[in-house]
Amino acid sequence: MDPSHLAQHAGTAGALFASIFVIATTTMRTMIPLRVFGILANIALFLTAIPSRNYLVMVVQVAMLLVNSYRLHQMLQLVRDVKKSVNSDLSMEWLKPFMTERDCAAGEMLFYKDEKAEDMLYIVSGKFKLVESGIVLPVGAIVGELGMLSPSNMRTQSLECVEAGLVLSVSYSKVEELYVQNPAFGFYFLRLASARLFQNLETLQHQLAQQTAASAAGPKPA
Repeated sequence: MDPSHLAQHAGTAGALFASIFVIATTTMRTMIPLRVFGILANIALFLTAIPSRNYLVMVVQVAMLLVNSYRLHQMLQLVRDVKKSVNSDLSMEWLKPFMTERDCAAGEMLFYKDEKAEDMLYIVSGKFKLVESGIVLPVGAIVGELGMLSPSNMRTQSLECVEAGLVLSVSYSKVEELYVQNPAFGFYFLRLASARLFQNLETLQHQLAQQTAASAAGPKPA
């Protein structure tokens, strides 16, 4: 058989095979399977272009393969980092790539109680205090995540900057986007938020017990 005919038949078969992967990507609802099938489609289309020496298609598919591979790596790494945080110190370092910087001056109010919550903050430096409870948040703390889980999306406390510092903020819409794209991320994020809620309750109960004990041990009236 003529080599040109072999190349033509190989190209047709490869195009059909690649089309299956392309169609499959349209049925994917979550990001990881979508990226996987996208990578398979890129490889198939690249191989299809080899017999006909269609260099333009080959270059485009290599570029798309690199993009899909990088995005897949990002999403898998995100899930691993969230899972690690849930099982260790509840850190939210994994959210940093999706956050924006915000400089805060001493005395500045970052948000007030009962106002609509739209983002959560990660403390990089400085000192910040939850006004109603008097809790001073350490560097590395996350604040404002409970507003996302609240039915009314309202702030439960006010946040004041006591000493100038830097915070990173991420919008709830971005977190929701990550949640929808990857159910595994959403599952671990809910576990992380629940763990933080119980941690906050435990802290408040401990502080209340200390205040009660201090009041009981105070000087009695003459």
